Amino acid sequence: MSSLKSRLQHCFTPLSLRCYLAEFISTFLFVFASVGAATASWKMTPAAATDPASLTATAVASAFALSAAIYMAADISGGHVNPAVTFGMAVGGHITIPMAVFYSIAQLLGSVMSCLLLKTMTVGQQIRVHRIPDEMTGFGASVLEGVMTFGLVYTVYASRRGGVVGPLAVGFMLGANVLASGPFTGGSMNPARAFGAAVVGGSFRNQAVYWVGPLMGAALAGVLYDNVVFPVPVSEAVVDI
Repeated sequence: MSSLKSRLQHCFTPLSLRCYLAEFISTFLFVFASVGAATASWKMTPAAATDPASLTATAVASAFALSAAIYMAADISGGHVNPAVTFGMAVGGHITIPMAVFYSIAQLLGSVMSCLLLKTMTVGQQIRVHRIPDEMTGFGASVLEGVMTFGLVYTVYASRRGGVVGPLAVGFMLGANVLASGPFTGGSMNPARAFGAAVVGGSFRNQAVYWVGPLMGAALAGVLYDNVVFPVPVSEAVVDI
């Protein structure tokens, strides 16, 4: 019991609490812009589902918002803004498992609160929930989300050596993937973003797609980058949080 308590103590230090708050705020702002852009597109264009301009607007808004959200939290929590990124970092040994759990909780809460505020402030406007078309299978959609999240988390790993340009690279990858997959899965790559919209939008259909695929893709990216592409000697390895 004392061993468990000692392992959890680092999760409740002032620095750790600041990290959770930073992740909550950054995820809140990212989801507000991303879901808000999708909701606004549907409000202005009844045929938004088949309108390339609406897809482009959502992709650009998501890319800009993620870059800014990562930049805001980078020096505090690392700027994960995504449970899949946190999971990938945990697999790579850059954050402890207990800390990763609290990071994810903060991100999920930030997403839910953001979507709830959007629905309230837009006078009950329907929050756009990620869905897959009838012709796609859950397996196919999960693989698509997994591949895109692999690219996103791989970019996150690489961007840690890129200084201030890093957040822009991650945002560009997200925007490109949204453009590539918008008509198929909505281009989530973020379980918190999908979960928040589902809670407030009232539909959990195919929700597993937006968890299984991204988490598997993130884990593969973490393992591959740190152990194959850019291996770090044990003597140099550090745990960030």
